[in-house]
Amino acid sequence: MSEYTKTPQDSVGRVLVVDDEQALAQMIESYLVRAGFEATQAHNGLHAVELAREWAPDVVVLDLGLPGLDGMEVCRRIREFSDCYILMLTARSNEDDKIAGLTTGADDYITKPFSIRELVTRIRAVLRRPRVSTSGTGMSSVRVFGELVVDSQAHEARVSGSQVALTRTEFAILSALATNPGQVLTRQELITDVWDTSWIGDERIIDVHIGNVRRKLDVDGTGQGYIDTVRGVGYRMARS
Repeated sequence: MSEYTKTPQDSVGRVLVVDDEQALAQMIESYLVRAGFEATQAHNGLHAVELAREWAPDVVVLDLGLPGLDGMEVCRRIREFSDCYILMLTARSNEDDKIAGLTTGADDYITKPFSIRELVTRIRAVLRRPRVSTSGTGMSSVRVFGELVVDSQAHEARVSGSQVALTRTEFAILSALATNPGQVLTRQELITDVWDTSWIGDERIIDVHIGNVRRKLDVDGTGQGYIDTVRGVGYRMARS
């Protein structure tokens, strides 16, 4: 019996597996189906974009090294119409490639070779990702930091009235910081808030996402900073 049998607490969702290695894609799909997910495959970039548009997956497992239309371009095109979670698979050990993937719009990455256990755990983690809580007496979902407005309930960030296009992961990180104004959050605390305690991987992924958020918030080109780095500790929202 597979260790990935479905259990009642599983967060079931749709997963699109994109890899030109058809045997690997089939193996991943089989494990995901046994784990209780809906899953399907694409083996080239154009088909992946078409399926992502038509099938509306919750998660895309995307190989970076696709022939023709590569994973980077597939990610860019999917981001034009979907905010699904994108988890990149890469055989490249170069840190620049990983950073480029995250900057393009991916939420996470796994380096080949990888274990199916890790992949399934990562997918479950993003689908269980807690949303920012607005419970509690008098607690507002809207936080204001100078020209920046973070509305957790509406899932919107605006600078000087203009909406900022953030991925789900980027917005979740910004919301975690905005919901705890003045408080320094470590990388691990952000990972726990944004993913959950079952997430495994390199904590430096937070640094890349923070860099993307900062770049996108600088919509007026003034260089005004909204997120402070507290060296050796973590990050916090800058005081307005």
